[in-house]
Amino acid sequence: MSIDFDDITTHDQSDDCVACRAQDIVGYSLVPAVATWEESYQLPRHALAVHGAAGLMAYMIQSGAGRDEVERAVAKVLDDYEAQAADDGLLNVPPQGTA
Repeated sequence: MSIDFDDITTHDQSDDCVACRAQDIVGYSLVPAVATWEESYQLPRHALAVHGAAGLMAYMIQSGAGRDEVERAVAKVLDDYEAQAADDGLLNVPPQGTA
């Protein structure tokens, strides 16, 4: 399976921007859900986030992507989040407990 990481990580400033839509889903649905699951299962904060991120990265590698490609793509997206946080003063996620 070939993954076009540039296509899924690059903002194209359109209404159909894959990167923007994916970030919205993560910020408004996945992050609050993970925080709720961690609390429900009495896991330390960020335990599920770390293992979930690694598990999803491993899934991409098992699907045929190279580890270096995956790490570069994740680093690029993380850079985007950090730049956004610096611009906004915080990450673009809803308050914890709103899932």
